[in-house]
Parts: sequence; structure tokens; C-alpha cells
Amino acid sequence: MKMRKLNIALVFIFCVSLFSCSDNNEYLEDVVDESNVSHVVKLPDDAVNGELFIKFKPEVEDILEAANVISVKGVRTRSNIPSVDQILNIAGSYTFERVFPVDKRNEDRTRKTGLHLWYIVRFDKDADLEKVANDMASLAEVATVEYNREIKRSYRTDVKAKPAAMTLSAENDGLSKQWALINNGSINGVAPSTAAAIKGKDINWKEATKKCTGDPSIIVAVMDEGVMYNHVDLQANMWRNTGEEHGSNEDHDGNGYAGDYYGYNFATNSGLITYNDINDVGHGTHVAGIIAADNKDGNGVYGVAGGSDTQEGVKIMSLQIFSGNSGATMLQEAKAVKYAADNGAVILQCSWGYNSGYANPNNYVPGFLTDEEYVENCTLEKEVFDYFINYAGDPNGTIEGGLVIFAAGNEYAPLSAYPGAYKDYVCVASVGPDGLPASYSNYATPSGNKNMITAPGGDLSAFCNNEAMIYSTMPTMAIEGGDPVADGMSGYGYMEGTSMACPYVSGVAALGLSYAAKLRKHYRAEDFRQMLLESVISLEDTLKGEKSYWYGWSDFPESSIHIKVGLSNYRNKIGGLVDANKLLENIENGAYGAQPMRVPNVSVAVDGTYTIKFERIFKEGVTATDFDVIDSSIAAVELANNCLTVKGVKMGVTKASVEDSDGNKHDFTITVSLSTGNGWM
Repeated sequence: MKMRKLNIALVFIFCVSLFSCSDNNEYLEDVVDESNVSHVVKLPDDAVNGELFIKFKPEVEDILEAANVISVKGVRTRSNIPSVDQILNIAGSYTFERVFPVDKRNEDRTRKTGLHLWYIVRFDKDADLEKVANDMASLAEVATVEYNREIKRSYRTDVKAKPAAMTLSAENDGLSKQWALINNGSINGVAPSTAAAIKGKDINWKEATKKCTGDPSIIVAVMDEGVMYNHVDLQANMWRNTGEEHGSNEDHDGNGYAGDYYGYNFATNSGLITYNDINDVGHGTHVAGIIAADNKDGNGVYGVAGGSDTQEGVKIMSLQIFSGNSGATMLQEAKAVKYAADNGAVILQCSWGYNSGYANPNNYVPGFLTDEEYVENCTLEKEVFDYFINYAGDPNGTIEGGLVIFAAGNEYAPLSAYPGAYKDYVCVASVGPDGLPASYSNYATPSGNKNMITAPGGDLSAFCNNEAMIYSTMPTMAIEGGDPVADGMSGYGYMEGTSMACPYVSGVAALGLSYAAKLRKHYRAEDFRQMLLESVISLEDTLKGEKSYWYGWSDFPESSIHIKVGLSNYRNKIGGLVDANKLLENIENGAYGAQPMRVPNVSVAVDGTYTIKFERIFKEGVTATDFDVIDSSIAAVELANNCLTVKGVKMGVTKASVEDSDGNKHDFTITVSLSTGNGWM
């Protein structure tokens, strides 16, 4: 999704030239049995030279492991499969590495989904990339061959966020500038615009916060630039991996990533989250503030699910895929998605994507047009998003599975950008303070609008007024007029785009899950996603007539181009305006498959432990008072501080129960088995 001016989104763009060795005849020339050819993804323009993803068939799993390819360090120089090594030897010296590092806690489900069969191979950058890919695809041991792709920012790093009319500090209240939360109709267009905000065209946040303001058990993974974790308005609501030290070279918790305290910097392969490079624009920090700026002191800005003076807000996990001028590849992207699922995130916030398939080819390289085309060309990406959707969350927690939420893109196109356009994800279009489609916003998806929703993202070109954009947290150095070398200084500024609309939906989803946790309700991810998409205010009655924009007004006000757009083009194609209070009402009413939280059945390894926290299961004020285990030789159980700790003693199954302070008895089953998840090298 291309950004224009300050409409900042992250995009896959085409930037790598391929070098071929046409005079090298050493590659395999055997006749290939076409019926046995593996799936090979079409060569993209942004392919990384000398790198391929290979997914092997399960039949060769033992061979790969016999070569000790699977290890914590991961990198090897041989696969132990002769045909594979022969091709790669010809392609030049190479390394061979599993895409997803071993996380002992989650290795079982990684294998169940086949993600452990994906490898990245690196070889001579001057080798004929497509030839190597096709030769690999001809092997019986290989299921899929895919090119690694470069992820590059498409927005200008020399353009800063717009400051407020007066510079706010943490002592100033920014709520009056957050029309997306409370739109009082006070924002008017500046000449030549006559646009006017409409009271109530917001996310209905004020009413929703009477019911809930957030919950620290809900983790939102922000996949973006690094989040300014020490910002005065964010530090209280940052996720912390307490078993780690920020930026350390040691992997203390064994999840495959060293020093991942606030998340992980996949751009530099380090636990050190950064936000202060001269080429950073504060995008990740701005997005994070929309979702979970700290609300407890009433200063700065307010996050949608940022808590209150009596309640902690949701937590932000930083998945950094950009750092200064350093880009990332699909390898880092895929790792980031799986990391989020494996480390507790239940919402994946993605203000990035490919260009729209209907983007103007004079300005952009068009992307995918259909779900089928996307799946055919993004196999690894699709599989790891499926992993997040199915394995994030907790079968015994607030949500089983995860929500993938994407910006629709900013190419003015009548088709949203992928991956967001895909039917299983939530795709977010943008409106301005008038509740009408923003000038830049893509809209419509191939699924017939069923996965689309709309949120405030700002509309500078319609209002010719900075205040029509979105106000949120920023590093001071990333604000126009700010100190370019100021490090660690908290600031606030305006940005716009579907990049900003997207975190409003992520924030509303997080607020909804917080309320579900408060009411001790459980959802399947797909049920909650459907409820989110339908918790909206219809825009259809307003989509008539024309809307005016002044293209280029931000840079050249006097010579900006006046454009009129027919609003009927958007009918039944943009989704309704997300309504936080309506979502909370649906949760309160028990709609969309809500189930009461129950004492879970417990599966534990011999000598392993599992703790049940009853404060997340029983209604407020109710505690566990007693328990009973039918066969105590199988499991040892201890009740303390309203938590039940189960330790496996020997293999077997036993019935158990716990009694609460209201006199209710809750039956559950304890299963003790040999460990299957802790034996991987």
C-alpha cells in the first residue's frame, strides 16, 4: 500500500535486480517428470538474490534431523539429502537453516502445522535464482519452493509528523485533539476547503469506557518500526518478557530469541528495540499510542484500550521489522508473526501490505487481484498467518486463536491491498472527521466486503487542516521541527492513513477482549472476528453526492489539484464504522458464540507443572476454597493464592474437582504423559 505524503504505511515494493549466470551449464539437465514437480512460487520482482525458502515433505524429516540441522543455533552447511546438496553445491557455497527457531514450549504445534519443514537456504548471489528454484522443485523430497522477498518502506523518511499548533508535553491533555475518540464536530476545513466534521463520527469510545478501559492480559503485537518503549505515555503499557534482559545476547527463556524484553528487532536480528535512527519516522510509536497510550494520569493522549487510573491497559509487544534504512525480508516477517503467537499476543496489528491490484500502474506496481492469486504466491506467509489465527491465545483463556488486522492501503484504489484483502483477515479502510471515505483509502475486497471495516484515519486533503489527521505518541526527533538528535524525548504529532485507521480497530478489538476477560467469557477467534466486523455503524446512507479533495495541499497549497469523487462508488464496499460500545454490548449480551470460562482440563508432563489461575475463571470476588484429586499418585496438587498448581507424578489420567467460595463444584480431568515438547535440540 503506497503512502502519499504523510499517509504512512509499510509496503512490499520491488527493489532487487536479479543477476543470472547464463553461461553456467553445470545445473541439472535431467528430464523432469512434470507430475512430480513441487509447487514453485512465481519469481517476484523484489526477490532476494541467492536465497530461497524450501518446504520439505514430511517423509524426509528424519533425514534432516539426522544431519542435526534442527538446533538452537540452526545454521548448517549441508541438508544430508544428496539431491538437495548437489543442486546447492553447484549454486555455490551455501548455508541451510530452519526458518523458525526452536521454541521448546511450542515445538509440538510447530511440527503439527508443518512449519518446522520450512528452511531458508543462502547461496551465491550471482547464481541463476530461478534456475536453482526450478531445479529444487523437481526433487521428490521438496514440497514448495518460494523466493525470499525484500520489504521496503514506501513512504518518505524525510517527511516528519506534523506538530500540534502548540507543542504538548505530558502535562497537557491531548483528548481534545483526538476526534477519533470523541468527535464533537469542531474541526472545520481551511480555505479552499469547506469540509466540516460531523459530531459523533468516531469510534464511540467515551460510552464504551464506562464498561471497560483495558486489561493487561490482552497483548497486541505491533508489527512496524520499533515502538518507543520509554515514551512517557507508553512505558506503563509495554509488554515485558520478564525472563529476558532488553538487548541481551543470551536467550534466557529458550524461545529462540535473545534479549527479547519488549519484543524483538527482526530487522537487525537483535533483542534491542530501536526508534531513534535519523531515518525512522515514529510510525510504530504513533500506532502503539492509538491502541494503548497510558490513560491513568489523564495527560498526553488517550489510548483506545490504555486503561484508567484504577485499571491497567492492554500491553504492546513490539515486532520491529524496520530500523532506520534497514529493511527486512519475508524471512523476518514470517518469524515475527510466529513469535507473536508463541509469546502471548492475540492481536496482530499490521499497518503494511502489498500495493492494491487495482493501483494506478503509472504510480505503483500493482499487487494481487484475488485470494487465489495471493495464496498461490505467498505460501509461507499464508501458512504462518494461519498459525497465528489458530494457535495464538489459549483454549482455556479469553480467546482461542488470534486476530490478524490489516490496513486496506492508500492508493485510492477500488480494491484493498493484500494481505489485508484476504478473506480470513480484518481489512481496515479509513474515514475523515466527516465520517466519509478518506481521499487516499483503498476499499472493497474479493470476499464481497465481508471482511471490511472502517475507522478514523484522517483526511488532510479534504479538510486542508492538520487537525483532521490523527494525533498520537511520537519520539520528539520524528516530529516536524523537533530536535533531529533528541533521544528518548516523548512527543506527540499528527499522521494519517489507513495505517492509523488500522490500530483504531486493533484497539477496539483489544478493548472488547478486555471486557470479555472482565466478564469471564471465552470466544473462538473466528466468532470474535465476526462480532467485531458486525459491531459497526452503517455508512451507507451518507454515501451519496460528491466529496472534494485538494491533492498535494500538504506540500503545495497554492497549486494543489481540486478533485471531486462520487461517494456512491463506495456503497457496500467499505464496511461500517467500528463502534466500540456496540462491540462491548454484543459481548455483554453473550452473542456470537460466547462461552463462560470454565476450569480447564489439565495436560502436564511427568515432573512438569501447570497452574490454574481462578481469578481469570471465577467471577469477581469468588475464590477457590478446596480441591479433590481421585488418584493423587498421578498428580500432586497444591492450592494457594487462588491458584491451583498441578505437578505430574506418573503417566495416567485422573478426575479432579475444585470448590469455590459460592459453594459450586467444578470438575476437570488431569492427564499426565511423557514430555514431547522439551526434547528438541
